[in-house]
Amino acid sequence: MKILVTGGGGFLGQVLCRGLRERGHEVVSFNRGRYDALDRLGVTQVQGDLAQRDAVIAAAAGCEAIFHNAAKAGAWGGYESYHLANVVGTQNVIDACRAHGIGRLVYTSTPSVTHRKTHPVEGGTAETVPYGDHLKAPYAATKQIAEKLVIAANDTALATVSLRPRLIWGVGDNQLLPRLVERAKAGRLRIVGDGNNRIDTTYVDNAAQAHFDAFEHLAPGAACAGRAYFISNGEPRTVREILNGLLDAAGAPQVDKTIPFGVAYAAGVLCEGLWHALPLKGEPPMTRFLAEQLSTTHWYDMTPARRDFGYVPSVSIHEGLTRLKVACMGRA
Repeated sequence: MKILVTGGGGFLGQVLCRGLRERGHEVVSFNRGRYDALDRLGVTQVQGDLAQRDAVIAAAAGCEAIFHNAAKAGAWGGYESYHLANVVGTQNVIDACRAHGIGRLVYTSTPSVTHRKTHPVEGGTAETVPYGDHLKAPYAATKQIAEKLVIAANDTALATVSLRPRLIWGVGDNQLLPRLVERAKAGRLRIVGDGNNRIDTTYVDNAAQAHFDAFEHLAPGAACAGRAYFISNGEPRTVREILNGLLDAAGAPQVDKTIPFGVAYAAGVLCEGLWHALPLKGEPPMTRFLAEQLSTTHWYDMTPARRDFGYVPSVSIHEGLTRLKVACMGRA
């Protein structure tokens, strides 16, 4: 079938487009830019802004399903820009489904929609972990609103599902890993807290697999329709172990220096104040939200995803790190 992928040029987006093409689907990607990698995959590219309703609706013409993966992500920035991309953009995607009679919408959300200050999550599911409140980060706040829009849109004509992959990493990552490597080589990387808090992560191929599995099961009245799911490798590890595993794969120095949570949180308050007042370019090195996220235990139960659409991670953390190391050595 013909499928629209928003944000197909991004890290997860390219893996989604590749997987859909391998499954025989015609793929259209709606991006802000243009990507040679998508041309090589035989993906039709439409350039535009998610906040432009007519452009989104036009891009979805003739499609039978949408993978809404695009979003404005980050730890810093004005609320309005996040709202336009993540809330208005998601409503435009839903409107496109209605305009063209598209029956399936798979939405890429984030566990950050449930964030609560230093509140640990151990084996949580969407049924047991409530939405967060008083979210300090515009990304988390606007993604929460958007997820609620997607869930509310589920009905007999449009089946929707929201997936919350936790900390995606792997071959092709041009965001998280390069930042970690840069800071580690500069000696500016610190572990917040003692680094023994356990977190879930998701190898990128597993994140994509969850989307494909949910899509294949999605239909009006299906078990997964109108619901949200945490997605991960199902292998919680300490922050220290995950961080140093990624750095080792990239050939970067290991990190063992720590910073107490209270100091990191205070630094976040200071940085946010400076970036607001001056303002400074780029993202601050620390925010309150980041300090809370990095120092708190967050891992999830994959039982609902396995039960409702058969999601079983196929790439272990060990295998993923091995693949990443080979890829990094190839680029060296």
